[in-house]
Amino acid sequence: MKANQLIVNITSENADELKRFYKDIVQLEPDPNIGEDGAFKVGDAAFVIDGHSDVRGRAKEPARALINFMVDDIASEEQRLKDAGVNVVRSQGKEFWGGIISTFEDPDGNYFQMIEYRPE
Repeated sequence: MKANQLIVNITSENADELKRFYKDIVQLEPDPNIGEDGAFKVGDAAFVIDGHSDVRGRAKEPARALINFMVDDIASEEQRLKDAGVNVVRSQGKEFWGGIISTFEDPDGNYFQMIEYRPE
């Protein structure tokens, strides 16, 4: 298979709240090429939030699928999210491969991570 694009789609019972969170709090860049509210550009991929009739309540296994955003300055990004009241699950954990990872929880209980790669 030769995939031409990656689109990560998160569905929610409260899609409007989740869209606002990722736009206003996380501050992802909207993707006008997809042509819908709740679509964000993340590097060469797209991150889309939408409603779904089969989705109810909070994530039951929030670590099952982790949404990872690579950043240049994890300390300032983490502080900005903390100041906005976002729940921090893990703060700047160091991985053997050079990653510094902070894990956060969105309003639906999904985990998302910010990663700074520092191979020192």
